[in-house]
Amino acid sequence: MSSSLVIDAVAERLDRFVQSIRSRSAEYGPDAELFLDAAVSTLQGGKRLRARFAHAGWLAAAGGSMTTDAALWGLGAALEVFQSAALVHDDLIDNSDTRRGRPASHRALEAAHRDAGWHGDAAAFGRSTAVLLGDLLVAWSDDLLEESLIGHPHAAPTRTEYARMRRDVTVGQMLDVTEESAWSVNPPASLLERALRVAALKSARYSVEQPILLGATLGGADQRLLVRLRAFGHPVGMAFQLRDDMLGVFGDPAVTGKPAGDDLREGKRTALIAIARETLPPDARAHLDARIGDPDLTADEVVQLQELIRETGAADRVEQMIAEYSDAAVRALRDAEVGATASQALQSLAEAAIARSA
Repeated sequence: MSSSLVIDAVAERLDRFVQSIRSRSAEYGPDAELFLDAAVSTLQGGKRLRARFAHAGWLAAAGGSMTTDAALWGLGAALEVFQSAALVHDDLIDNSDTRRGRPASHRALEAAHRDAGWHGDAAAFGRSTAVLLGDLLVAWSDDLLEESLIGHPHAAPTRTEYARMRRDVTVGQMLDVTEESAWSVNPPASLLERALRVAALKSARYSVEQPILLGATLGGADQRLLVRLRAFGHPVGMAFQLRDDMLGVFGDPAVTGKPAGDDLREGKRTALIAIARETLPPDARAHLDARIGDPDLTADEVVQLQELIRETGAADRVEQMIAEYSDAAVRALRDAEVGATASQALQSLAEAAIARSA
């Protein structure tokens, strides 16, 4: 099954779920419609990468069988809703203004409050409702998963892996926030390791590794296959996040939908920054530390920091790490002994995840 057909199947499942939610929402009253519309809005667009990785994992377990498993589309839809929840909370934590070229959810809710002429602080309303919006989306993702697993023979292990994914992302997000402050009291030599831990927990696992494992688990994979798929999914996920880190500093806003150097303004202590700091002399390192996390960085100041980071060789080193993770994934996929259909799907998705500009 092609990626477009997977995307269409997941979109159809999401549409049915949303229609079901709306059919039962009259009791909430008219003000709740704003909230539901905001939730539905977050589900628009995106590459459906997690759903596609889940499908590829299912193919690996099913021996390349093309038989449709309705539960798989529910799983894919649940993963996409969970992704939306993570992005809503991530944008709120980072105080981001945009997502995919549109206002971030808390900004859209702030604008809705203002446009309605409601009393009080519109920005505070946007922040508060965005917290609840992310929580609602997590609940929706659980609802979708549970609906899909009713009567399924592999419900229990799939549910267990999904729960682990939720815990990992939450802890990873907390560590990401913590690192924006804790870097200052930790040995410089430890910062790369700490940044890579954040990358693994916050993004690499739930973006690539765990969707593959969830699809495979749903397809009845044994422990041996799961170990081998994890060995593939982890380096792909790490390369995926390192690419994201590069785009967060050097990405083209017209492509990423985010302002240039957004990670610099948000104070992200990524592997890229950890490596750059190691090679800078004390004065330049102090300058970098002082500027990262300043939300008022001008466009010129962003360019100056980009050039400083490039001059350290950090960008080249991260590209080398991406290549090393990619090579490790290739070897792991070769050793996984999955069928040709699943192997091709996993390889194509890995390439799309790593070699991207948004």
